[in-house]
Amino acid sequence: MQSSLIGKVEKAHRYAQERDRISFIAFEVRFQGENDNHTIAYREGKLSCDCDFYHGHGLCSHTMAMEKVLDGMLPKVALSGQRV
Repeated sequence: MQSSLIGKVEKAHRYAQERDRISFIAFEVRFQGENDNHTIAYREGKLSCDCDFYHGHGLCSHTMAMEKVLDGMLPKVALSGQRV
């Protein structure tokens, strides 16, 4: 492996450990639920889901699961259906 690439790999490992360097702006993920697939989105500081329960309650099992997966990586205001 080239020495310049080795340095980049080492830097990437350090960056991955320094999570405070990372802030999400927007993303979408496909979530395979028990009955159907759902799209979870993060935009404008909040998580949302395309499932019926989310539309009625502002949170659902899919968004709560994503909160656990992304623990410590999303701002508190994005969690559990809180609005920005």
